[in-house]
Amino acid sequence: MNPLNDLLQARLLQGPIPAAEVMALGLYHPEHGYYRRSTGPWGFEGKDYYTALDLGPLLGQTLALRLEAAWERLGRPPRFTALEPGAGRGWLGRDVLNAVSGPFAEALVYVHQDDNPAAKKAAQAALMPFLTANRARFATEAEPLEPFIGAVFSNELFDALPAQPWRWNGEGWAREVLTVAGPQWQEADPGEAGAWFAAQSDGLEPGDGSIWCEALPGLVQDLAGSLEAGLFLAVDYGESAARLLAKGADLRRFKAHSVDGKWHEDLGEADLTADVDFTRLAALLEEEGLTDLSHLELSKWVRTHAPLDQWGAQWLSLPTSERMKRTENLLQLTLPNMMGSRFRVLEGWKGKAV
Repeated sequence: MNPLNDLLQARLLQGPIPAAEVMALGLYHPEHGYYRRSTGPWGFEGKDYYTALDLGPLLGQTLALRLEAAWERLGRPPRFTALEPGAGRGWLGRDVLNAVSGPFAEALVYVHQDDNPAAKKAAQAALMPFLTANRARFATEAEPLEPFIGAVFSNELFDALPAQPWRWNGEGWAREVLTVAGPQWQEADPGEAGAWFAAQSDGLEPGDGSIWCEALPGLVQDLAGSLEAGLFLAVDYGESAARLLAKGADLRRFKAHSVDGKWHEDLGEADLTADVDFTRLAALLEEEGLTDLSHLELSKWVRTHAPLDQWGAQWLSLPTSERMKRTENLLQLTLPNMMGSRFRVLEGWKGKAV
């Protein structure tokens, strides 16, 4: 028996349910939500999906360089707080902390923020040496954070926010809903979403559509508001608003390393994601006072900021098996049609450089 399916069927008796509400139920129900389970979904055999962190430490090592550059730009403050919302297992924080050294390592304090029970348990193990040394700490999602100088960074955070798909039929907008007969598109007033979509296109055509995340402004306000000065960086699935509209962005289900559009099935037992509208994310960050906003493909971001020649020379002294792992990690992050080409990195700056 699936307890969420029972809740869903009872709710359907009252009428159609918007897809975003189904996504919220499946991911965040306090007892049965996918992100509230005691076992984690990350990894390979027997799991639902893997992330760049499962492939090796190079994403964290590149991020460490960007954080240190931000620290330098801020004038080397004695304390540099790096907040990671949706931090999962803490592996990205671990890889960053392992990569830094010298005065920057002494200034850096990593803050893990994720209420997922499985994530918290895994992060306890991954971060233990740094927790003991007071170089890392945990924060709950509801914990009010004092303004800090440093960075907010995330990996696959915004694609997990409940999102509502919309489609233009040539005359008006329709939203995807779940009915007793299954998913359907029903005409509805998109409100602010419709105005945003229209502004991002030179002319809508039937079949154009995208997703709209109601929770995005509030989350951006919370995160950007806590950052007094420093770097905001997000790695995620997504595209510009215009490209999402043209391709008709929709919800995806990840289960046992397969991806499909069956977002209404296996609630609580499968991951649900939506593309991130990077144009809207950047606009919201700009409203919160961030500047120098840009986003680019993860593969290009790694090639731009990672010391590839230096890495190659260092790896020559490693055992063959380890050298092959690092090389495969790098290829996954930088080659076309691999993981690095499926993600984008948004960066922005808050405050004045010293």
